[in-house]
Amino acid sequence: MNTLVAAIEIAIAAAFVSMPIVRHRYGKAAMATAQAELSRQGVRTTALHEHGMRFDASGHESAAPLSVAAIMLTAAGLNLAGLDIARPVNWVVLALVFLGNCVIVYSNHTAVRSVTAAFARTGDPELARIDVPALLDRAEAGFPAWTWTLQKVRNTVVFGGAVIGLALSILG
Repeated sequence: MNTLVAAIEIAIAAAFVSMPIVRHRYGKAAMATAQAELSRQGVRTTALHEHGMRFDASGHESAAPLSVAAIMLTAAGLNLAGLDIARPVNWVVLALVFLGNCVIVYSNHTAVRSVTAAFARTGDPELARIDVPALLDRAEAGFPAWTWTLQKVRNTVVFGGAVIGLALSILG
């Protein structure tokens, strides 16, 4: 059972690593399309950089998923080593990764609202008039179409793996 839980944790780690890989490869194109949309809307193209909005793999866009992957690989190692501590570690990390992925999905679904609110908070009238849905749609167009399939697979692996891994750890 420990080997199966370890395999699940390795799959979850791979799912989290996929995010910065895609952002690294296609993030510049997404930023370019977003900046082109800003230009079309008559907004300075530097606005995104000025407010820390980016689509590449820099900063927390890589640090967070790579940290989760490292934690998952550590838990997998504990399982493969057959250590007694592996079981409670599984409970904690799998529950946290499930909840963390809930936050990620929620954030993705509320991106328009949160970006609109962030721009409004700046007090900059130019940012307040940005058509955020159009901006985010153009940014998404900078990524390949298969990216959204990968995102669904990633969520399935993370949510499904966390639930199955937790169940196996509790039963085991």
